[in-house]
Amino acid sequence: MRKKILKTVFPFFAVVIGLYPFLYLIIDRTFGLLQTKADTTLNNIYWNIGFYGHIFLGGIALLIGWIQFYPKFRKERLQLHRQIGKAYVIAAVGSAIFGFYIAYFATGGVIAVIGFGFLSMIWFYTTVQAFLQIKKGNVTAHEHWMIYSYAACFAAVTLRVWLPILIIVFNDFFIAYKVVAWLCWVPNLFIAKLLIEKQKKQKHVF
Repeated sequence: MRKKILKTVFPFFAVVIGLYPFLYLIIDRTFGLLQTKADTTLNNIYWNIGFYGHIFLGGIALLIGWIQFYPKFRKERLQLHRQIGKAYVIAAVGSAIFGFYIAYFATGGVIAVIGFGFLSMIWFYTTVQAFLQIKKGNVTAHEHWMIYSYAACFAAVTLRVWLPILIIVFNDFFIAYKVVAWLCWVPNLFIAKLLIEKQKKQKHVF
């Protein structure tokens, strides 16, 4: 029962948050986190390129990445799995690079800057490692690195889950945002580590 719920909730949030960036195409863009940005930032062309590059490429990565973890899909649609994987790597690497740049402008000061900066570097590194391992034919290592990569990608979801809770707890958006800059991804990687260790034990048993 728990696995069925997870298999439903996991893709649901991935798709909903993956589509979220497209709201900027149909409504006034100064909503959500952009309400906290100064006009100088919002009018900065380089920041705009970084911001929209980050959210749209990240949205694509989030939208297409979750299906890769279903063994039946990988087995029955191997060629499609590879094509989606290539698209994910391009989107994830691009979004991570843009994310590292716009992290410098993060609301909340240096704590948030460092938090989101580390997230971007980890997402970039784990995705590149996943790509390099599969190029070497090391499927197991590829799977493990990709779990870490998507855990970093899924920070887009966990940020939006944690932030409202933290705002209620601290009654201060800026404090909440400093905390969520770390909380949105550190637990994700810890869970990814547990999943990988579980996989290793199962393979060892059989």
